[in-house]
Amino acid sequence: MPHATTDDGVRLYYEEAGSGVPLVFVHEFAGDHRSWEPQIRHFSRSYRCVVYAARGFPPSDVPGDPAAYGQYRAVDDLAAVLDAIGAESAHVVGNSMGGFCALHFGLRYPSRARSMVVAGCGYGAHPDTQDTFRAESEKVAVAFETDGSAEMAQWYGYGPARVQFENKDPRGHAEHVAVLAEHDPIGAALTMRAVQKARPSLYALRGELAGCQVPALIVAGDEDEGVLETDLMLKRTMPRAGLLVLPRTGHVTNLEEPELFNIHVERFLAQVVNDRWPARDPRSLSTSTTGAK
Repeated sequence: MPHATTDDGVRLYYEEAGSGVPLVFVHEFAGDHRSWEPQIRHFSRSYRCVVYAARGFPPSDVPGDPAAYGQYRAVDDLAAVLDAIGAESAHVVGNSMGGFCALHFGLRYPSRARSMVVAGCGYGAHPDTQDTFRAESEKVAVAFETDGSAEMAQWYGYGPARVQFENKDPRGHAEHVAVLAEHDPIGAALTMRAVQKARPSLYALRGELAGCQVPALIVAGDEDEGVLETDLMLKRTMPRAGLLVLPRTGHVTNLEEPELFNIHVERFLAQVVNDRWPARDPRSLSTSTTGAK
């Protein structure tokens, strides 16, 4: 099995399909590398698709040291995967935890990010919800340690922004929950504490976000309440960001609405490649609704 090795010696499992410009997918906390199968099948016809399991998610290594995990470590891991495949840059697509990784990758390594699709990104970012989010994250980490992943999957997999998936596609949702039930409980707990709970608020990074020139497509489900306000902030702050909101949709947009997700991402990538995703026209920033002076 192919692995990328990070600068601290952690081995990250990855898979490739297709050829051409690299397109890397970064998974969410409740999923793993398998969570992008509808996208790999579609985009590998035109791109060199790469998907990997984050540290703490088998078959990647599961470090036992809490210091081996963190938001910026996750970003560097993405860079290590690019190094392993010999790619100087890539388009990056991430959901939730992976969406945060894709966004931070664009900030930390702008020359290596051709574009970024930032889906399901925003939980715990708003200052008004940060304390509650961190407390809930700690409860989730403890539950993985005490109850195990199979037990956790039976309620985490049916959260307020995941029931939409179950209602639309019970079979697909059951597969999604089965992946969650297979998580390594130690890796999941440490990831929840050091990556999810401890990550910096995006509101504290608005200066950096405003200076980011990487083309970005922000994707949200309109029933994913935990991300909507933050995604509006990202759209309004980042000069080359577009916002896609999918109706009657929850948190795992790429699995819940794979056809819509793929169509919009494909269109976004085509516009980026053809230099048709410029910074926002400053004329649209007027406080006037009609353009009257």
